[in-house]
Amino acid sequence: MEKLIFATGNEGKMREIREILSDLGVEDGKSFEENAVIKAKTICELTHEVVLADDSGLEIDYLNGEPGIYSARYMGEDTSYRIKNQNLIDRLEGVPDEKRTARFVCVIAAAYPDGTVKTARGTMEGIIGYEERGENGFGYDPIFFLPEYGCSSAELSMEEKNKISHRGKALRAIKEVLL
Repeated sequence: MEKLIFATGNEGKMREIREILSDLGVEDGKSFEENAVIKAKTICELTHEVVLADDSGLEIDYLNGEPGIYSARYMGEDTSYRIKNQNLIDRLEGVPDEKRTARFVCVIAAAYPDGTVKTARGTMEGIIGYEERGENGFGYDPIFFLPEYGCSSAELSMEEKNKISHRGKALRAIKEVLL
């Protein structure tokens, strides 16, 4: 079985469903691009409408790209981001700034009813900080430090973040494709 769709907006239910059905062998893509395309094509085939879907995550160079496409599921879906963030900080203990390089990646796929698929990729470069900072944003934002701004991405206003973020860049790029 290559694809399995279970329609729910409840993340708690979705975690239970994935756990219970995990032995069915449903596989994710191997890249942000593949995952975004799988999502967009699947829904496009069901609706016969143009569909946008994204996949995004954090890549840390020193950790060979971890957590990467597994960013949301890193250390388990029920694990809080405070714990995930502290784990990454701990794993980088003693690592100097120049080797703490990381990026947020977002790929948005546009799937068309005629089978055409277009993708756009956006990144935001930074380093992994030494502690959580800021209350804005979510996920890994509090540990993602932007040296040129002197703050974490969780310390930026939503307006500032949308101008420079991986998701903002990918959305603006796919908007050009759609126009």
